[in-house]
Amino acid sequence: MDTKEHWEKVYKHKSPYQVSWTQEKPEISLKLIQESGISKSAKIIDIGGGDSKLVDCLLEGGYKNITVLDISAIAIEKAKKRLGNNAAKVQWIVSDITSFQPPNMYDLWHDRAAFHFLTSKQQIESYVAIVSKSVTQNLIIGTFSKEGPEKCSGLEISQYDDIGLTKVFEHNFEKVKCLTADHITPFDTVQNFQFCSFKKSNEPKIRAIHKQT
Repeated sequence: MDTKEHWEKVYKHKSPYQVSWTQEKPEISLKLIQESGISKSAKIIDIGGGDSKLVDCLLEGGYKNITVLDISAIAIEKAKKRLGNNAAKVQWIVSDITSFQPPNMYDLWHDRAAFHFLTSKQQIESYVAIVSKSVTQNLIIGTFSKEGPEKCSGLEISQYDDIGLTKVFEHNFEKVKCLTADHITPFDTVQNFQFCSFKKSNEPKIRAIHKQT
């Protein structure tokens, strides 16, 4: 089963309260987005947003330019159905993030619990390259921490601490803030998350090359 097939199956057969990542209100994500200082008209993209209620909260908060990307078409359709007429206010994209070709530049890129499913060097480098080319200001990433689960939905994941997550994006982004938080799943288990927010660097760092003399 490939990645897309896996997620289509998950969203076809499970309700939001049968998957661990469900949040009634994504408090930390909303707080970090508000702290970024972006305007209500800023272009925001939520990666792996699927059936998340972040988009609901952003619309309620007056944000007007929201894109939600997910690999699962079924997840997207569930979100559209939940939002009803408000779904027309959102741009919806079905795509694997590692092959995503952004149609726009984004002022803020948000990703809670999608990035940590990328476990190979090639996948991670593809993701970082896409982010670096398509984000103008803000990057917010949430992953399982070093104290969090080692698997999710039957898949291996990559765990991060603040140092590791900062290092992944350090050549194009500067760390603003990192924090850890416990997420209580719908079935009352605890998952520890690492969140970091970043600002786009004005001058991307270049790896130093030392020549032997």
